[in-house]
Amino acid sequence: MRLLGLSQIFDRFLPFGTLPPATDLPLRSEIFSTEQLQKLASELAAGSELATRRQPDNLLSRLEDNHRLLIDARDRISAAIGRGRRITPAAEWLLDNFYLIEEQVRIARRHLPPSYSRELPRPAKGPTARYPRVYGIVLELVSHIDGRLDAASLNAFFAAYQTVTPLKLGELWAIPIMLRLALIENLRRVAVHIALGRQDRDLADDWADRILSVVEKRPG
Repeated sequence: MRLLGLSQIFDRFLPFGTLPPATDLPLRSEIFSTEQLQKLASELAAGSELATRRQPDNLLSRLEDNHRLLIDARDRISAAIGRGRRITPAAEWLLDNFYLIEEQVRIARRHLPPSYSRELPRPAKGPTARYPRVYGIVLELVSHIDGRLDAASLNAFFAAYQTVTPLKLGELWAIPIMLRLALIENLRRVAVHIALGRQDRDLADDWADRILSVVEKRPG
């Protein structure tokens, strides 16, 4: 059995990481109140600068990458169960709710054709420069509410943003689908950590099994 180094593990799980490595951590920042979310939205709007040239569209490819990694994590968990391994509560949740994730991926594909995504304004710079502006805004929102969405905070956030910089009609229409994509993105990041933990435990269990096998065959 060949042990993998940390860099090899990340290369295996994150071959298409288009965002800076730090952003592959789960989207978890300080939890904000509605008033804090409004302030954040105003600050984001004030610092918004749009690209003047058309940029490559990476949103749909990111969705496909996210979906592939989620499937990989599910398959690793299923394989571990098949081998009689114990799994974590987070891994169990992912396995039990995977059909809901698949449904959200299908909805995202259906409601976000490539032509629509390409026409949305993009930031001129920053970690989400290759993605629509509204997607980057939603990622910020999701990170400060721990993925718990409610209509009041959502409306307050985008209303505050538009008091500084109005969003285009296409961006407003795209908010629901961007919320889905952001939550899928966050699930991908959590799933990657689950899969990495699963791989580490599998390596440890395999070595333990080999050691016990040697002891049983050659007690001396």
